[in-house]
Amino acid sequence: MTKPIAIDLFSGCGGLTLGLKQAGFKVLGAIEIDLLAVESFKANHKHVVVWQEDVRKVSAAEVGRKLKLGRDELDLLAGCPPCQGFSTLRTRNGAKKNRDRRNNLVREMLRFVRVLRPKAVMMENVPGLASRKSFRDFRKGLQKFGYKVNWDVKDAAHYGVPQRRKRLILLAGLGFHIDFAVESDQLCTVRNAISRLAKAGHSGDTLHDMPEKRSEKVSRLIRDIPKNGGGRLDLPKERQLSCHKAFDGFKDIYGRIAWQDVAPTITSGCFNPSKGRFLHPEENRAITMREAALLQSFPEKYRFARAAGKQAIASMIGNALPPEFIRRHALEIRKQLNVAKTTE
Repeated sequence: MTKPIAIDLFSGCGGLTLGLKQAGFKVLGAIEIDLLAVESFKANHKHVVVWQEDVRKVSAAEVGRKLKLGRDELDLLAGCPPCQGFSTLRTRNGAKKNRDRRNNLVREMLRFVRVLRPKAVMMENVPGLASRKSFRDFRKGLQKFGYKVNWDVKDAAHYGVPQRRKRLILLAGLGFHIDFAVESDQLCTVRNAISRLAKAGHSGDTLHDMPEKRSEKVSRLIRDIPKNGGGRLDLPKERQLSCHKAFDGFKDIYGRIAWQDVAPTITSGCFNPSKGRFLHPEENRAITMREAALLQSFPEKYRFARAAGKQAIASMIGNALPPEFIRRHALEIRKQLNVAKTTE
């Protein structure tokens, strides 16, 4: 059976492309502006044509010509416009109006849809996008072009990803409806995801062996955090940092993830325990970059450009789409594409 073909907009380091490939799609092209993300993408997806460019400067018609795709020949256009522009955290919990220019990138997907007219569209983003005018306009635009739109906010933990991660996902078929993948009752736990790894620092995997630099005060605090899910509030008042005692919010900081549960959302600050519940369940350290990638459902051998250090790698991992979440929904898209072809 011929594989359905796809294009990945805003591809990042390749989580979306990986999920599509795992679902049986052939990804022909990708667009991504960040150089390190492109290096990581190319290291894992050698046969995909990549535009390292601002998507606003890329001609959709030229992409079609380069990939030898005529109008109506693309099976799936997929993408995740950079979500920082829609984050409520960036706007002081929504109190300030967000004027981030990246809010407009949703419209770029519609431009590609208009030119290429793919049979299906997938868009994934943060839940905050749902209330934006740009998202309403995107849905109306798709419907105007003849697409049946299905969207909702889903938790990736119910789709085989070992972390809580609520995401907005939109699926649209040209003249046909696409269902979401069925949620699973069984969670993939932290133990399922990372317990098999060799000891950090001596594994031979650069991503798993990156050293930490902590003051003795912080190191002692980490050692005192109870194992397997404990947090800073479990410590007596005299052992808590002064800044923590003066502020009651962000209770997950300096917390340990728990073996038997899913992890919290993996973010670009996942290497820093002051940014969230990112301490290892038992060892006195933050999770490693390899553990973070596994908690995002990347395979153990997935490669990331290391040139810019831990912060850049953490950003790529934290901003990536969980491949397993994408794979399950992409299987539904593929199923509906097959049904649509048989009824033509």
